[in-house]
Amino acid sequence: MKYAEDGLQYHVGLGQGMVGKYVILPGDPKRCEQIAKHFDNAELVADQREYVTYTGYLDGVKVSVTSTGIGGPSAAIAMEELVKVGADTFIRVGTCGGMDLDVQSGDVVIATGAIRMEGTSKEYAPIEFPAVANIDVVNALVASAKDLNLRAHTGVVECKDSFYGQHSPDIMPVSYELQNKWNAWLRLGTKASEMESAALFIVASYLRVRMGSVFLVVANQEREKANLTNPVVHDTEIAIKTAVEALRKLIQEDKENEAK
Repeated sequence: MKYAEDGLQYHVGLGQGMVGKYVILPGDPKRCEQIAKHFDNAELVADQREYVTYTGYLDGVKVSVTSTGIGGPSAAIAMEELVKVGADTFIRVGTCGGMDLDVQSGDVVIATGAIRMEGTSKEYAPIEFPAVANIDVVNALVASAKDLNLRAHTGVVECKDSFYGQHSPDIMPVSYELQNKWNAWLRLGTKASEMESAALFIVASYLRVRMGSVFLVVANQEREKANLTNPVVHDTEIAIKTAVEALRKLIQEDKENEAK
């Protein structure tokens, strides 16, 4: 069955020439306009389902932002269809809950890899295959966070499908499994928990495109349990700035590599 008979991808409503090769992926559609303000001459080019897309320019190069909604299935669809219309470098910008006690509210976390506790990635790759970020994107994000003088953490994040399974595991019929695995992730030094990166990293590996993730830490339930300072922070602007500056670095590096 064809899903782009009118030239537009079935879910995201995008066609060739409507997006740049560099794309920022927030979950929340309402965050797209905020991100697009960092672009030059940004325009809304598609608004369909949970997928809102603006396209503009950074340093003269076409870039886009497309929302993915919550979770792996919709994020995987967005990446599949964006790649079909020309995108090849992605940065997820979102929120996360801290896990390691050193990860505090208002910090940023840059994922080097993700624990595949979700279901989407299992329909792309055997569970033994790791969900890892592209090293060039990770390095650009780390350098950008440093330039912005942010408290940043780099490491593995956990991805799940059930938000309430994380925050209220004891009420779930499989509480024993959720709690045991959560404790294992803590003992392994996992930095934070979120819902999309594992699927995106695996799909990116399959499609041979570049993918990285940066998150604002909203709060840390483990710090709460330990009676440590744990305010709730919602302003994602520092994570957005980190992603935008990372795209600038990747654009410049790509230009230099093309000139060689």
